Amino acid sequence: MQSLKALIKRYQLGSLLLLTLLLAVVLPLTLDIFRLNLVGKYLCYAFVAVGLVMVWGYGGVLSLGQGVFFGLGGYAMAMFLKLEASDPESTRIQSTPGIPDFMDWNQITELPLIWLPFKSLPLALLAVVLVPMALAWLISFAMFKRRVGGVYFAIITQAVALILTVLIIGQQGYTGGVNGMTDLKTLLGWDTRTDSAKYILYFVCVALLIGSIVLCRWIQTSKLGTLLLAMRDKEDRVRFSGYDVSNFKVFTFCLAAALSGIGGALFTLQVGFMSPSFVGIVPSIEMVIFAAVGGRMSLVGAVYGTLLVNAGKTLFSESFPDLWLFLMAALFIGVTMAFPMGLAGLWDEKIKPWWQRRRIERLADAERLAAAHAAYPEVLPPRGGGKAGGDLPEGMSGQGA
Repeated sequence: MQSLKALIKRYQLGSLLLLTLLLAVVLPLTLDIFRLNLVGKYLCYAFVAVGLVMVWGYGGVLSLGQGVFFGLGGYAMAMFLKLEASDPESTRIQSTPGIPDFMDWNQITELPLIWLPFKSLPLALLAVVLVPMALAWLISFAMFKRRVGGVYFAIITQAVALILTVLIIGQQGYTGGVNGMTDLKTLLGWDTRTDSAKYILYFVCVALLIGSIVLCRWIQTSKLGTLLLAMRDKEDRVRFSGYDVSNFKVFTFCLAAALSGIGGALFTLQVGFMSPSFVGIVPSIEMVIFAAVGGRMSLVGAVYGTLLVNAGKTLFSESFPDLWLFLMAALFIGVTMAFPMGLAGLWDEKIKPWWQRRRIERLADAERLAAAHAAYPEVLPPRGGGKAGGDLPEGMSGQGA
């Protein structure tokens, strides 16, 4: 029993179980399919927030370009779905049947070589993870091996997000341009627009998100997690101890990129399109806000932060269309000023200590009452209730203190 409690405490399984119950049981039973699909969309962003907890909270590396990896994963999945939707029968009215419609509009007469691997679903799924990781490795290896970090690395990631956005928009014949890839309806002939499909995709998203949190928590509790924290606080001391700090940073950044790519692919499946509006600087900064609001040191808190911010965005935009941007700004500023460590900090610094004090007070009251029963059994009522047998001794209150 003690070992089970230690395991739960070590891996924070209690908070993870509550999150699982909320996502897998409570929300599906209480929300209609439209709102549940919105939650599924929010959870796709949660993959990015979880990755930011690892790379920013534990690794001490702030990345302002995670939208790049989210977009790459989304585009990898969108390319497969777009090719499936562009079969010769469906595109027979085009000048060149069998290619995506935006290629035909841009007078491209054959499928580009870079698109050919995305005719296969297994290769597309591999690309969802490997393409973001490859770009992340290229950026991080070039920067961290030269000890570039801090604000300089954050600016470089922003520049990468801007470059990729301009590239996607400029290569309209190959990427769909500013409109992105739309009209993505089926996955291997399975209609993803039906209510049953939306339920299935939602639960797949929840399962993968919980699995990602478990993986990251396992890394945090391992020797690697300890080294990441040490590297974040005293990088030079870790380096002088004989460890190659840059390799740890590269690994963590690639892990965050892979998680972001998975989130982007699930987003494409649930929403049915992918565009450069999810790749640029603004969405990348929003993703950092998700982690900051939830708590950059808490994996579960990052999910709650993502849900809170996106639900607030939806609620404010529906109820106050002229003021919702100001309300969102007030939410961000208010949360970060009142709770510097996010929602997880609110739990750890306020709610949890208060609850522990209440438990200690109740236990102390119970111990005092038990001692009083043992000393005056003929005066105090039975432990289970009943009437007192007489007046209480002098110095004792009627509350059994």
